Amino acid sequence: MELFFAAASPFVRKVMVVLHETDQTGDVTLVQSVQTPLTPNPANLNPLAKIPCLTRPDGPALYDSRVICRYLDHRAGAGLYPERRLWETLTLEATADGIMDAAVLMVYEGRIRPEGKQFPDFVEAQWGKVAAALDALEDRWISHLSGPLDMGNIAVACALAYLDFRHPGRDWRMGRSALAAWEATFAARPSMIASRPS
Repeated sequence: MELFFAAASPFVRKVMVVLHETDQTGDVTLVQSVQTPLTPNPANLNPLAKIPCLTRPDGPALYDSRVICRYLDHRAGAGLYPERRLWETLTLEATADGIMDAAVLMVYEGRIRPEGKQFPDFVEAQWGKVAAALDALEDRWISHLSGPLDMGNIAVACALAYLDFRHPGRDWRMGRSALAAWEATFAARPSMIASRPS
């Protein structure tokens, strides 16, 4: 299998953490895929021109991190989408992906748009979504996050790490002591250390 990736992408990091947690890193060749919304990589087999994208010998390329993570979990029989708490796990993964989406859009607004066309209110609206999701994690999801490893835990950890990586000045930990404590413990996992962007 080949994984089209960029190390800074939080969506790629989700896949990388799953590969490490399920002992499948040796089954995948990493293919650097430098691209932006304005400059897609023609080698990437995702028609939406996004990463990650996973090619495999037994079917068409898979894309969207949720699809790839589900496939890798199924392939390894790892149980990262446990039946007894499936809907909670999927909701947590969707919440984390929403945080990542908003945080990436904030980066693109400053990086892709010309300076005179940037829209600060748009950036703040995206941060409002991130903050609301973080509050929900702090108020309602700590018991799940503190439970057995599943895809919800992995996705949330990758989302929080991306906030540290791209938006350190926003201080997402302020007023969220339980979430901050959980993140500090999860960030020490070997899979998180091995997948840390440089």
